[in-house]
Amino acid sequence: MKYHSTRDLELTYTFSEAILKGLAHDGGLIVPEYLPKFDMKDFQDQISYTDLSKRILKSFLISDILYPDIQEICEYAFDFDVPLKKIDDQNYLLELFHGPTAAFKDFGARFLATCLSKINQKNGADRPTRILVATSGDTGGAVASAFFKQKGTEVIILYPHDRVSKRQEKQLTCWGDNIFSYAIEGVFDDCQRIVKEIFHDNNFTTKYNISSANSINIGRILPQVFYYAYASILFYRENQQMANFCIPSGNMGNSVACFWAKEMNFPINRIELACNSNKPISHFFSTLTHKAFKTEQTIANAMDVGNP
Repeated sequence: MKYHSTRDLELTYTFSEAILKGLAHDGGLIVPEYLPKFDMKDFQDQISYTDLSKRILKSFLISDILYPDIQEICEYAFDFDVPLKKIDDQNYLLELFHGPTAAFKDFGARFLATCLSKINQKNGADRPTRILVATSGDTGGAVASAFFKQKGTEVIILYPHDRVSKRQEKQLTCWGDNIFSYAIEGVFDDCQRIVKEIFHDNNFTTKYNISSANSINIGRILPQVFYYAYASILFYRENQQMANFCIPSGNMGNSVACFWAKEMNFPINRIELACNSNKPISHFFSTLTHKAFKTEQTIANAMDVGNP
């Protein structure tokens, strides 16, 4: 399978190249040329989360240098529980906080770190890959945990000063070694703007071998597809109907993963986006126009995004 820029279909990459690059040369997102389709008949047997991840991933890594490592990648990256808890007859809760930093970002961060480690081993990288990440609270800690002391990588984390929880700040700054965290005076959107400006300078990113661990990277989005597919299968088996998902949404990466899973024919019906008082997502879907807003600080700080 090939991967191309959302801005230029002729600009193509392999999966491994897409992970290393993070963002396309023209500033577009790097996405698959198509989304594979699955049949529920393929998942009639009782299947573990790791096994489901391997089955899906094979369709995306055909002909890639990582294809022989699929089993090892999934077993290492997803070595924690993904329970779907029944609350009542109408509602279930998909618990995504059983990873090492208690954030759903652990899925993407651990997958990305494992893939990059394998790529560097195969390519014999002679200089470190520098992972640049902006965080509103959860992403940075998950990325730091996943990449801590990993050979051949350095992680630079930008987070908004006094706008993450004390626990999150501890997770962002406690590591040392190859993890470097910087508090930025401003809001998350200021951190994200800095990252975007850097990635728009191809000479700079090439010179310093910079990649991304934000959800602009296909290596972050794809593993999040797995838990929506998994939950929808479990729900369908128990209820013989498709699942509706309500997703806390600040920067849309997590939500996009659910839409991809639905497009891949997993039993997903309605997708709802739950937002806090920050308005850009609800404004977009009510007006179909994108507008940046001033970020409002809330207790759900990981969703405090004014310009996703």
